[in-house]
Amino acid sequence: MQEIINRAKELLADGTVVRVLGWRIGDLPYNPEPSYFETAEDLEANFVYNGFCGANLSKYMIEGSKLEGKTLVFLKPCDTYSFNQLIKENRVARDKAYIIGIGCKGKLDVEKIKAQGIKGILSIRGAEYDGPADTLTVETLYGEKTVPYKDAMLERCHVCKGKDHMIYDELLGESTDTKDADRFEEVRRIEAMSPEEKFAYFQSELSRCIRCNACRNVCPACSCRKCVFDSTKFDSAQKANVDSFEEKMFHIIRAFHVAGRCTDCGECSRVCPQGIPLHLFNRKFIKDIDEFYGEYQAGADAESKGPLTSFTFNDVEPGVTGGRR
Repeated sequence: MQEIINRAKELLADGTVVRVLGWRIGDLPYNPEPSYFETAEDLEANFVYNGFCGANLSKYMIEGSKLEGKTLVFLKPCDTYSFNQLIKENRVARDKAYIIGIGCKGKLDVEKIKAQGIKGILSIRGAEYDGPADTLTVETLYGEKTVPYKDAMLERCHVCKGKDHMIYDELLGESTDTKDADRFEEVRRIEAMSPEEKFAYFQSELSRCIRCNACRNVCPACSCRKCVFDSTKFDSAQKANVDSFEEKMFHIIRAFHVAGRCTDCGECSRVCPQGIPLHLFNRKFIKDIDEFYGEYQAGADAESKGPLTSFTFNDVEPGVTGGRR
Protein backbone atom coordinates (compact mmCIF):
# COMPACT_ATOMS: atom_id res chain seq x y z
CA MET A 1 0.00 0.00 0.00
CA GLN A 2 2.85 2.39 0.77
CA GLU A 3 4.24 1.85 -2.73
CA ILE A 4 0.86 2.86 -4.16
CA ILE A 5 0.74 5.98 -1.96
CA ASN A 6 4.29 6.98 -2.88
CA ARG A 7 3.60 6.65 -6.60
CA ALA A 8 0.40 8.69 -6.29
CA LYS A 9 2.30 11.42 -4.43
CA GLU A 10 4.94 11.50 -7.17
CA LEU A 11 2.35 11.93 -9.91
CA LEU A 12 0.63 14.70 -7.94
CA ALA A 13 3.93 16.45 -7.29
CA ASP A 14 5.12 16.48 -10.90
CA GLY A 15 1.75 17.66 -12.21
CA THR A 16 0.92 14.53 -14.18
CA VAL A 17 -2.39 14.40 -12.32
CA VAL A 18 -4.30 16.90 -10.20
CA ARG A 19 -6.26 14.39 -8.11
CA VAL A 20 -6.26 10.74 -7.13
CA LEU A 21 -9.28 8.42 -7.13
CA GLY A 22 -8.82 5.60 -4.65
CA TRP A 23 -10.15 4.25 -1.37
CA ARG A 24 -10.41 6.11 1.93
CA ILE A 25 -10.39 4.60 5.43
CA GLY A 26 -14.03 4.11 6.39
CA ASP A 27 -15.91 4.27 9.65
CA LEU A 28 -15.35 0.52 10.11
CA PRO A 29 -12.17 -1.50 9.46
CA TYR A 30 -13.91 -3.48 6.73
CA ASN A 31 -15.68 -0.56 5.06
CA PRO A 32 -13.26 1.57 2.96
CA GLU A 33 -14.96 4.14 0.73
CA PRO A 34 -14.22 5.39 -2.82
CA SER A 35 -12.79 8.88 -2.54
CA TYR A 36 -10.84 11.64 -4.27
CA PHE A 37 -7.52 12.80 -2.82
CA GLU A 38 -5.89 16.09 -3.81
CA THR A 39 -2.95 16.38 -1.42
CA ALA A 40 -0.03 14.22 -0.38
CA GLU A 41 -1.00 14.75 3.26
CA ASP A 42 -4.51 13.40 2.69
CA LEU A 43 -3.10 10.38 0.87
CA GLU A 44 -0.65 9.59 3.64
CA ALA A 45 -3.24 9.93 6.35
CA ASN A 46 -6.33 8.36 4.82
CA PHE A 47 -5.59 6.27 1.71
CA VAL A 48 -6.06 2.53 2.08
CA TYR A 49 -5.83 -0.50 -0.16
CA ASN A 50 -6.61 -3.92 1.25
CA GLY A 51 -8.83 -6.94 0.75
CA PHE A 52 -11.97 -4.97 1.52
CA CYS A 53 -11.43 -2.43 -1.29
CA GLY A 54 -13.90 -4.20 -3.54
CA ALA A 55 -15.50 -1.04 -4.96
CA ASN A 56 -15.09 -0.68 -8.71
CA LEU A 57 -13.84 2.88 -9.28
CA SER A 58 -14.60 2.97 -13.01
CA LYS A 59 -18.03 4.60 -12.70
CA TYR A 60 -16.65 7.44 -10.59
CA MET A 61 -14.55 8.42 -13.60
CA ILE A 62 -17.70 9.53 -15.43
CA GLU A 63 -17.67 12.58 -13.18
CA GLY A 64 -13.87 12.54 -12.96
CA SER A 65 -13.66 13.02 -16.73
CA LYS A 66 -15.61 16.27 -16.42
CA LEU A 67 -13.17 17.79 -13.92
CA GLU A 68 -10.28 20.02 -14.88
CA GLY A 69 -7.00 18.18 -15.35
CA LYS A 70 -6.15 14.50 -15.30
CA THR A 71 -7.27 12.05 -12.60
CA LEU A 72 -5.16 9.15 -11.37
CA VAL A 73 -7.41 6.14 -10.89
CA PHE A 74 -6.50 2.77 -9.42
CA LEU A 75 -8.14 -0.19 -11.15
CA LYS A 76 -8.11 -3.87 -10.26
CA PRO A 77 -8.07 -6.34 -13.19
CA CYS A 78 -11.86 -6.80 -13.18
CA ASP A 79 -12.42 -3.02 -12.98
CA THR A 80 -10.61 -2.44 -16.27
CA TYR A 81 -13.38 -4.23 -18.19
CA SER A 82 -15.86 -1.66 -16.91
CA PHE A 83 -13.55 1.23 -17.80
CA ASN A 84 -13.13 -0.09 -21.36
CA GLN A 85 -16.89 -0.42 -21.72
CA LEU A 86 -17.39 3.16 -20.55
CA ILE A 87 -14.84 4.34 -23.12
CA LYS A 88 -16.72 2.41 -25.81
CA GLU A 89 -19.94 4.18 -24.81
CA ASN A 90 -18.22 7.60 -24.70
CA ARG A 91 -19.00 8.01 -21.01
CA VAL A 92 -15.42 8.50 -19.86
CA ALA A 93 -12.53 10.28 -21.57
CA ARG A 94 -9.38 8.17 -21.84
CA ASP A 95 -7.14 11.23 -22.00
CA LYS A 96 -8.51 12.50 -18.68
CA ALA A 97 -7.41 9.38 -16.79
CA TYR A 98 -4.02 8.08 -15.70
CA ILE A 99 -4.65 4.43 -14.92
CA ILE A 100 -2.54 2.42 -12.51
CA GLY A 101 -3.47 -1.24 -12.61
CA ILE A 102 -3.00 -2.66 -9.14
CA GLY A 103 -2.66 -6.23 -7.97
CA CYS A 104 -5.55 -8.16 -6.49
CA LYS A 105 -5.63 -11.42 -4.55
CA GLY A 106 -9.40 -11.54 -4.22
CA LYS A 107 -11.74 -9.14 -2.43
CA LEU A 108 -13.45 -9.87 0.86
CA ASP A 109 -17.08 -9.86 1.93
CA VAL A 110 -17.60 -9.12 5.61
CA GLU A 111 -21.07 -10.70 5.40
CA LYS A 112 -19.41 -14.06 4.66
CA ILE A 113 -17.35 -13.63 7.81
CA LYS A 114 -20.45 -12.81 9.86
CA ALA A 115 -22.28 -15.77 8.33
CA GLN A 116 -19.81 -18.06 10.08
CA GLY A 117 -21.20 -16.96 13.42
CA ILE A 118 -18.64 -14.22 14.07
CA LYS A 119 -20.11 -11.19 15.83
CA GLY A 120 -18.82 -8.03 17.45
CA ILE A 121 -15.94 -7.51 14.97
CA LEU A 122 -13.32 -5.04 16.19
CA SER A 123 -10.52 -5.57 13.65
CA ILE A 124 -9.43 -7.98 10.93
CA ARG A 125 -5.82 -8.93 10.24
CA GLY A 126 -4.68 -10.62 7.07
CA ALA A 127 -6.58 -8.37 4.66
CA GLU A 128 -3.52 -6.18 4.11
CA TYR A 129 -1.43 -6.45 0.95
CA ASP A 130 2.00 -6.51 2.56
CA GLY A 131 2.30 -10.24 1.89
CA PRO A 132 0.28 -13.39 1.22
CA ALA A 133 -2.21 -14.43 3.87
CA ASP A 134 -4.24 -17.61 3.73
CA THR A 135 -6.09 -16.89 6.96
CA LEU A 136 -7.89 -13.88 8.36
CA THR A 137 -7.60 -13.23 12.09
CA VAL A 138 -10.71 -11.53 13.42
CA GLU A 139 -10.60 -9.70 16.74
CA THR A 140 -14.06 -9.60 18.29
CA LEU A 141 -15.70 -8.57 21.54
CA TYR A 142 -15.75 -12.26 22.39
CA GLY A 143 -12.19 -13.18 21.53
CA GLU A 144 -10.10 -14.04 18.49
CA LYS A 145 -11.46 -16.02 15.55
CA THR A 146 -9.87 -17.23 12.32
CA VAL A 147 -11.38 -17.58 8.83
CA PRO A 148 -9.74 -18.96 5.67
CA TYR A 149 -9.21 -16.06 3.25
CA LYS A 150 -10.88 -17.88 0.34
CA ASP A 151 -13.99 -18.57 2.44
CA ALA A 152 -14.49 -14.83 2.91
CA MET A 153 -14.06 -13.78 -0.71
CA LEU A 154 -16.79 -12.15 -2.77
CA GLU A 155 -18.69 -14.50 -5.08
CA ARG A 156 -17.30 -12.74 -8.15
CA CYS A 157 -13.73 -13.57 -7.11
CA HIS A 158 -14.46 -17.30 -7.20
CA VAL A 159 -15.38 -16.90 -10.89
CA CYS A 160 -12.72 -14.27 -11.66
CA LYS A 161 -12.27 -13.30 -15.31
CA GLY A 162 -8.48 -13.32 -14.90
CA LYS A 163 -5.60 -11.42 -13.39
CA ASP A 164 -4.68 -9.42 -16.51
CA HIS A 165 -5.52 -5.72 -16.77
CA MET A 166 -7.31 -4.80 -20.01
CA ILE A 167 -6.18 -1.17 -19.96
CA TYR A 168 -3.53 0.72 -17.95
CA ASP A 169 -0.72 3.26 -18.04
CA GLU A 170 1.40 1.40 -15.54
CA LEU A 171 1.10 -1.59 -13.22
CA LEU A 172 1.84 -1.97 -9.51
CA GLY A 173 1.75 -5.25 -7.63
CA GLU A 174 0.82 -8.75 -8.70
CA SER A 175 -2.53 -10.47 -8.89
CA THR A 176 -3.51 -13.94 -7.76
CA ASP A 177 -5.63 -16.38 -9.72
CA THR A 178 -8.65 -16.90 -7.44
CA LYS A 179 -10.99 -18.74 -9.80
CA ASP A 180 -12.21 -22.02 -8.34
CA ALA A 181 -15.83 -22.20 -9.55
CA ASP A 182 -17.90 -22.27 -12.75
CA ARG A 183 -19.22 -18.83 -13.66
CA PHE A 184 -22.56 -20.17 -14.91
CA GLU A 185 -23.16 -23.01 -12.46
CA GLU A 186 -25.85 -21.18 -10.51
CA VAL A 187 -27.52 -19.98 -13.72
CA ARG A 188 -27.74 -23.57 -15.00
CA ARG A 189 -29.23 -24.67 -11.67
CA ILE A 190 -32.00 -22.10 -12.02
CA GLU A 191 -32.52 -22.93 -15.70
CA ALA A 192 -33.21 -26.54 -14.68
CA MET A 193 -36.11 -25.44 -12.48
CA SER A 194 -39.71 -25.57 -13.64
CA PRO A 195 -41.32 -22.20 -14.56
CA GLU A 196 -43.20 -22.28 -11.25
CA GLU A 197 -40.00 -22.94 -9.29
CA LYS A 198 -38.14 -20.13 -11.09
CA PHE A 199 -40.95 -17.68 -10.37
CA ALA A 200 -41.06 -18.69 -6.70
CA TYR A 201 -37.28 -18.39 -6.39
CA PHE A 202 -37.06 -14.86 -7.76
CA GLN A 203 -40.24 -13.79 -6.02
CA SER A 204 -38.63 -14.83 -2.74
CA GLU A 205 -35.37 -13.04 -3.51
CA LEU A 206 -36.83 -9.82 -4.91
CA SER A 207 -39.45 -9.53 -2.18
CA ARG A 208 -36.62 -8.35 0.08
CA CYS A 209 -35.82 -5.37 -2.17
CA ILE A 210 -36.29 -2.00 -0.44
CA ARG A 211 -35.72 0.04 -3.63
CA CYS A 212 -32.72 1.85 -2.20
CA ASN A 213 -31.29 2.08 -5.75
CA ALA A 214 -27.82 1.08 -4.54
CA CYS A 215 -27.48 -1.46 -7.37
CA ARG A 216 -28.35 1.09 -10.01
CA ASN A 217 -26.17 3.80 -8.54
CA VAL A 218 -23.07 1.61 -8.32
CA CYS A 219 -23.45 -0.16 -11.69
CA PRO A 220 -20.95 1.09 -14.31
CA ALA A 221 -23.38 0.08 -17.08
CA CYS A 222 -26.16 2.22 -15.54
CA SER A 223 -24.69 5.47 -16.78
CA CYS A 224 -27.70 7.31 -18.24
CA ARG A 225 -27.80 10.99 -17.34
CA LYS A 226 -31.40 10.52 -16.26
CA CYS A 227 -32.69 7.08 -15.34
CA VAL A 228 -36.14 6.02 -16.50
CA PHE A 229 -36.88 5.10 -12.90
CA ASP A 230 -36.40 8.72 -11.87
CA SER A 231 -39.18 9.87 -14.19
CA THR A 232 -42.17 11.55 -12.56
CA LYS A 233 -44.46 10.72 -15.50
CA PHE A 234 -45.31 7.26 -14.29
CA ASP A 235 -45.27 5.29 -11.07
CA SER A 236 -41.79 3.75 -11.33
CA ALA A 237 -40.30 6.60 -9.28
CA GLN A 238 -41.95 5.36 -6.13
CA LYS A 239 -39.53 3.96 -3.58
CA ALA A 240 -41.91 1.51 -1.93
CA ASN A 241 -43.01 -1.74 -3.51
CA VAL A 242 -46.76 -1.25 -3.60
CA ASP A 243 -47.40 -4.58 -5.28
CA SER A 244 -45.59 -7.71 -6.41
CA PHE A 245 -45.25 -6.43 -9.98
CA GLU A 246 -43.46 -3.26 -8.91
CA GLU A 247 -40.75 -5.08 -6.98
CA LYS A 248 -39.91 -7.28 -9.99
CA MET A 249 -40.22 -4.63 -12.71
CA PHE A 250 -37.32 -2.52 -11.50
CA HIS A 251 -34.72 -5.30 -11.55
CA ILE A 252 -35.94 -7.01 -14.71
CA ILE A 253 -36.01 -3.78 -16.73
CA ARG A 254 -32.61 -2.75 -15.35
CA ALA A 255 -31.15 -6.12 -16.38
CA PHE A 256 -32.51 -5.69 -19.92
CA HIS A 257 -31.02 -2.19 -20.10
CA VAL A 258 -27.49 -3.44 -19.38
CA ALA A 259 -27.73 -6.65 -21.45
CA GLY A 260 -24.67 -7.01 -23.68
CA ARG A 261 -22.92 -4.22 -21.78
CA CYS A 262 -22.66 -5.74 -18.29
CA THR A 263 -19.08 -6.83 -17.59
CA ASP A 264 -20.18 -9.05 -14.69
CA CYS A 265 -18.28 -6.94 -12.17
CA GLY A 266 -20.68 -8.03 -9.41
CA GLU A 267 -21.06 -4.58 -7.87
CA CYS A 268 -24.87 -4.82 -7.82
CA SER A 269 -24.80 -7.83 -5.52
CA ARG A 270 -21.88 -6.50 -3.45
CA VAL A 271 -23.70 -3.32 -2.40
CA CYS A 272 -27.21 -4.76 -1.98
CA PRO A 273 -28.08 -4.31 1.70
CA GLN A 274 -30.55 -7.18 1.45
CA GLY A 275 -28.07 -9.66 0.03
CA ILE A 276 -30.07 -10.30 -3.17
CA PRO A 277 -27.97 -12.09 -5.86
CA LEU A 278 -28.82 -9.50 -8.51
CA HIS A 279 -25.88 -10.52 -10.70
CA LEU A 280 -27.77 -13.69 -11.66
CA PHE A 281 -30.10 -11.73 -13.98
CA ASN A 282 -27.13 -10.25 -15.82
CA ARG A 283 -25.20 -13.51 -15.86
CA LYS A 284 -28.17 -15.29 -17.46
CA PHE A 285 -28.12 -12.75 -20.30
CA ILE A 286 -24.35 -13.15 -20.65
CA LYS A 287 -24.73 -16.92 -20.90
CA ASP A 288 -27.46 -16.63 -23.56
CA ILE A 289 -25.48 -14.09 -25.57
CA ASP A 290 -22.48 -16.43 -25.55
CA GLU A 291 -24.67 -19.28 -26.82
CA PHE A 292 -26.61 -17.29 -29.43
CA TYR A 293 -23.90 -14.99 -30.81
CA GLY A 294 -20.60 -16.58 -29.81
CA GLU A 295 -18.52 -15.93 -26.70
CA TYR A 296 -18.33 -12.25 -25.90
CA GLN A 297 -16.88 -10.42 -22.92
CA ALA A 298 -18.05 -6.83 -22.53
CA GLY A 299 -15.13 -4.48 -21.84
CA ALA A 300 -12.40 -6.81 -23.10
CA ASP A 301 -11.47 -3.92 -25.43
CA ALA A 302 -12.66 -0.40 -26.14
CA GLU A 303 -13.35 -0.73 -29.87
CA SER A 304 -15.33 -3.83 -30.85
CA LYS A 305 -19.11 -3.69 -31.25
CA GLY A 306 -21.26 -5.72 -28.91
CA PRO A 307 -23.49 -8.49 -30.28
CA LEU A 308 -26.67 -6.59 -29.44
CA THR A 309 -25.52 -3.38 -31.15
CA SER A 310 -24.42 -4.85 -34.47
CA PHE A 311 -26.14 -6.96 -37.13
CA THR A 312 -24.77 -9.90 -39.09
CA PHE A 313 -26.47 -12.45 -41.33
CA ASN A 314 -25.28 -15.13 -38.90
CA ASP A 315 -27.35 -13.73 -36.02
CA VAL A 316 -29.72 -16.18 -34.38
CA GLU A 317 -33.30 -16.02 -35.62
CA PRO A 318 -35.87 -14.30 -33.33
CA GLY A 319 -37.91 -17.49 -33.15
CA VAL A 320 -35.00 -19.27 -31.50
CA THR A 321 -34.52 -16.66 -28.79
CA GLY A 322 -38.26 -16.37 -28.26
CA GLY A 323 -38.52 -20.10 -27.70
CA ARG A 324 -36.15 -19.99 -24.73
CA ARG A 325 -37.65 -19.84 -21.25
